[in-house]
Amino acid sequence: MRMETVIRSKPVWQLLDFQEIWRYRELFWVFAWRDIKVRYKQTAFGVLWALLQPLFSMFVFTIFFGNIAKIPSGELPYALFVLIGLVFWTYFSGVLTNASNSMIENENIIKKVYFPRIILPASKAVVGLIDFAVAFAMTTLVILYFGQTVHPNIIWLLPLGILVTFTGSMGLGLLIAAINVKYRDVRYILPFFIQMLVFITPVIYPTNIMRPAFARLMAVNPMTAVVESVRVAVTGSGSVDWGIMIISIVSSLVLLTVGLLYFRSTERFFADII
Repeated sequence: MRMETVIRSKPVWQLLDFQEIWRYRELFWVFAWRDIKVRYKQTAFGVLWALLQPLFSMFVFTIFFGNIAKIPSGELPYALFVLIGLVFWTYFSGVLTNASNSMIENENIIKKVYFPRIILPASKAVVGLIDFAVAFAMTTLVILYFGQTVHPNIIWLLPLGILVTFTGSMGLGLLIAAINVKYRDVRYILPFFIQMLVFITPVIYPTNIMRPAFARLMAVNPMTAVVESVRVAVTGSGSVDWGIMIISIVSSLVLLTVGLLYFRSTERFFADII
């Protein structure tokens, strides 16, 4: 009896096919493990790079913005204030950069075999969690060094912050990855875009120095509520601004939905135009 295999394109509105992704779960881990080996192979410092990047940035920002510009940091020492923001920002920018370039970096395999293309950017986001875990462990030591009392709310604020960061960076990463397949200029614009984005994220300054209306506008950036809420938990005082938090959560979900929709509508052409 002859067996026939019929391949049909899935409707765009079907954002994720979880059954198909589950069938290719082993390939997902292959890509993830490959990225881990490539990242740390033949490097003198290895995983320490996950510590050096935020630490070096912390020292530079503390000198110029904390000591010279005298930007307020509330109840936190400015070095710790900026480090908390940098740990989350580094993860966000890393996922955004790696996910955006994931299609171009794997063009050979995309042309040769079918698999759910979303596996590539998703593996980048998961691998980035390793660097984040190392960097946040270092941040915990810095928190203890400065004698800060961490509020128990960190137990749920930290996972929520990671989830919002993951969602927002994945959504934007999927959108840019799909655009990058057709327009290679994106790889040159992306570093500049990320560099500008850090200044509209409260990494080096608090949102309470702004007018409330402008602070609400900044909350459209998903990282705003993440950074501010974790700082509140670390100081052990104050309360989470749920107005900003809800705006950032909604914004991250909108980014993910838009990114998935555009990615799903264009992925069937990737092999032809990449």
